Amino acid sequence: MQTGDQYLVKKINKSIVLETIIRHCPISRAQISEVTGLNKATVSSLVNELIEEEFAYEIGLGQSKGGRRPLMLLFNTTAGHAIGVDIGVNYLLAVLTDLQGNVVQEITETIRDYSFEQIVDMLKQTIHTLIAQAPPSKYGIVGIGVAVPGIVDEHGHVLFAPNLGWEDIDLKSIIQGHFQLPVTINNEAKAGAMGEKIFGAGKGISHSVYVSLGIGIGTGIIINNELYRGLNGFAGETGHIPIEPNGKKCRCGNRGCWELYASENALLEQAKALSLPLPSSESEITLAHLVTLASEGNHEVINLFNQVGEYIGLGLTTIINTLNPELIVIGNRLTSAEKWLINPIQRVVENRSLPYNRKQLRIQFSSLNHHSAVFGAISFSINNFFADTRISL
Repeated sequence: MQTGDQYLVKKINKSIVLETIIRHCPISRAQISEVTGLNKATVSSLVNELIEEEFAYEIGLGQSKGGRRPLMLLFNTTAGHAIGVDIGVNYLLAVLTDLQGNVVQEITETIRDYSFEQIVDMLKQTIHTLIAQAPPSKYGIVGIGVAVPGIVDEHGHVLFAPNLGWEDIDLKSIIQGHFQLPVTINNEAKAGAMGEKIFGAGKGISHSVYVSLGIGIGTGIIINNELYRGLNGFAGETGHIPIEPNGKKCRCGNRGCWELYASENALLEQAKALSLPLPSSESEITLAHLVTLASEGNHEVINLFNQVGEYIGLGLTTIINTLNPELIVIGNRLTSAEKWLINPIQRVVENRSLPYNRKQLRIQFSSLNHHSAVFGAISFSINNFFADTRISL
């Protein structure tokens, strides 16, 4: 156990200096001293170490306020790379990024075989492909982050993913053992919340909720700028809040769960009852096809989006009244139907939520679209790397 010795103080100060460079670059040593309150000698020594470790580099002279022009510093975003994967119920999205989340490569695969073995094989093959495409760097692949649509404990153990049919899966050990790289496994909605907090609409917002509207529904909660996980890491399973006492049977074992009425799966199930024209290339109705039909003015489909939007609004009302967030970000695949969902959502929220709770509330669809979770998975990997290199950010 570390005590408050010189090493620990240096570690903390080094973390502060690097974080300052990341947030404020280009920045000089003198400016780092001003921002952090650390003396110039300490800053200079720590910056030199960071340059030697290739976390930072000098880019030339900046503007002078009197006296010599200062040398400016940048964070070396390409000192390493990270891989993030979002395992959806019917897709796999994987990205390779630098240490600041800039995308280098991206792969999307459609999941057709839902057996655990086939999905894990696809996951491994996709990661291998991205590793092979990574540019050379000092630290190489610093980690792999995986987002899963299910209940994940604090150790990265997938306890239950009903829409994938997974139960009691030690996915972290499987992937980490195969690649011999650090691996983080998180619930996809929690990853989405972090993706929005760091890269999307949640920047600068202390209290926000990310609602993942895919085949199922999940929620990631940010309270006081921190991801709220709950006692065992299970917080946010709002898709399984019952909204119909005697409703449909859910795969979770309950009845009338919110996601049975407000998810992509709910939309597709209801669309099957309609006599909708199908393109010759498709054998069944897809979300993309429903969006196309709505764009063409198909009233049945527009009405269907309206019904699902009202159910989404009903669930959001519970979140608003319970958590009183400043921002709700709607992400995942149903973002493609924003045009037809936003009005019924807002109408129900206006009519059903407490006026005090919604007074300063904003509801918006994610500008990251379905990339929120994969960027969150990347952020977990990068943060894990900096922690492992004894620079806790």
